[in-house]
Amino acid sequence: MKRHGITPRTDWKKKVEELGLAYHTLDGAIYWDESAYYSFDYKQVELLENTSNKLHRMCLKAVDHVIKENLFSLFCIPEEYIKLIKTSWQRETPSIYGRFDLSWNGDCNVPPKMLEYNADTPTSLLEASVIQWFWLKEVHPTYDQFNSIHERLVYWWKQIKLYLKKKELYFSCLDQFPEDFMNLTYLQDCASQAGFKTHSIAVENIGWNGKDFCDLEDKPIPAIFKLYPWEWMMHEDFGPHLLTAETLWIEPSWKMILSNKAILPILWKLFPGHPNLLECYSDHQHGMTDYVKKPILSREGANVTLVEQGNVVLETPGEYGEEGFIYQQLQKLPCVDDNYPVIGSWIIGGKSVGIGIRESRTPITDNFSRFLPHVVIP
Repeated sequence: MKRHGITPRTDWKKKVEELGLAYHTLDGAIYWDESAYYSFDYKQVELLENTSNKLHRMCLKAVDHVIKENLFSLFCIPEEYIKLIKTSWQRETPSIYGRFDLSWNGDCNVPPKMLEYNADTPTSLLEASVIQWFWLKEVHPTYDQFNSIHERLVYWWKQIKLYLKKKELYFSCLDQFPEDFMNLTYLQDCASQAGFKTHSIAVENIGWNGKDFCDLEDKPIPAIFKLYPWEWMMHEDFGPHLLTAETLWIEPSWKMILSNKAILPILWKLFPGHPNLLECYSDHQHGMTDYVKKPILSREGANVTLVEQGNVVLETPGEYGEEGFIYQQLQKLPCVDDNYPVIGSWIIGGKSVGIGIRESRTPITDNFSRFLPHVVIP
């Protein structure tokens, strides 16, 4: 895993915009960053793939444990939603995707460490699947890439189409956020390639007719993919209707467990000492002097505290924390040329299919991180 500085393509903005990446620059700061790339070999890729598949299986066992033992209070999940979650789990309501955040320096003798699992509304999918692939074909056409995300998405939508039978499929997010909108548009396009008849509707335009969720024409919505967190949905005015409507939601409600950082102490309890896990607890640091304190529902690195030798060395602001915290063993991200990369490992249809890399200037990956492409060199 090496970082290589290069000169960006002269017309890179135009090229990524043509592929749908309208948010390549955010608030004047570069997000899609092709001034450098990371390289891997096949041995490293195989290790990342095997690790991600293993972690996903472990996470599913952890979800099953939480449901069987009724540990929902650890996740701040309201009691009235427990039945909804249990039903979606028992019915094996399908899931499309998730993204592990891994810390690893590329040394195959040192196992990658799972930082967390973005299992409900992960983004950076378009750039991981499409943008970096077209960059590769132009800049390094003789190299490979750990990236079969697109092919797996289309394949898995076909499997879900069999599950849903003849149901039409809606796609929804908050349209005012370009990153969410373009990730959603990409997923909708993949579903269309798989044979779905699809529709798009903004979250704020989803209606309720007294019995069903409906679109702007008052047509019932039978199935919908939403790029909108479950923990937000529960607290919306329409939240109580989730408990009675027949609408099938993707990602399913059992993802409320898997996307919550409270799953991390559960994993450590079920698989203590596992080489890909970090020691983690839900009440306090249990004697750890080097640890990270994270809100169980925070996003974009908000309200995270890094502690070394018992002293706070870095804190981030934000609006999270009332829901509770977890205390995770500190695993420093590798520092490469004063940058801190985190590997986003994509799971599509339960299978590891590719990676994307984000870099930050600080050890906490936040909303100012940049996405860099990667190559695999024989």
